Amino acid sequence: MITLYTANTPNGVKVTIAMEEMGEPYELNLLNLGAQDQKKPDFLKINPNGRIPAMVDHTDENEIRVFESGAILLYLAEKFGKLLPTDPAERIDAIAWTYFQTGGIGPMMGQAGFFKNNFSDFPAGYDRFLKESERLVQVLETALTDRDYLVGNDITIADIMQIGWINRGPGYMGLDMDQFPAVTAWRDRMLARPGVQKGMAVLTSQ
Repeated sequence: MITLYTANTPNGVKVTIAMEEMGEPYELNLLNLGAQDQKKPDFLKINPNGRIPAMVDHTDENEIRVFESGAILLYLAEKFGKLLPTDPAERIDAIAWTYFQTGGIGPMMGQAGFFKNNFSDFPAGYDRFLKESERLVQVLETALTDRDYLVGNDITIADIMQIGWINRGPGYMGLDMDQFPAVTAWRDRMLARPGVQKGMAVLTSQ
């Protein structure tokens, strides 16, 4: 059994979406970030960095812990043989987009939202991270201009890595999605998928 520890954040939603898209069973543990559940000793044994998401695989004799969202999705995709292409070129492309999100989209959008919502009297900080976020979304725009998904002809971990931040970008950090019609169409395509819908819903229904 896979046990997930997560919360309703752009990063936290990745793992539930992945599990629902794969159709695999899992146990969900919702953490209260406001109560600092992610800093408590029991959770720090799973993720010493004190961040969600994290997971434990109880399937085999030895428990396997995994933290960092990109590592979790890669582990799950390889374990279940889903959401990761078998073609070598497409496989590494999906992994590259995964790192693109963890190194760019997530940190930059997170900082843009932080400055927008907490330091409105310091516009230079917000502008810096907003512009870099827009640049990164433009990279996605170019990639999605002539395709439905980032890699191949179907959803992969590459898409799941991005959707939480792209979906919340307009409200959280003021991202103008009118600049990015291909990304907007991709977002709507992703949000129409039952697996994505259920993966998001389970984090708000408990």
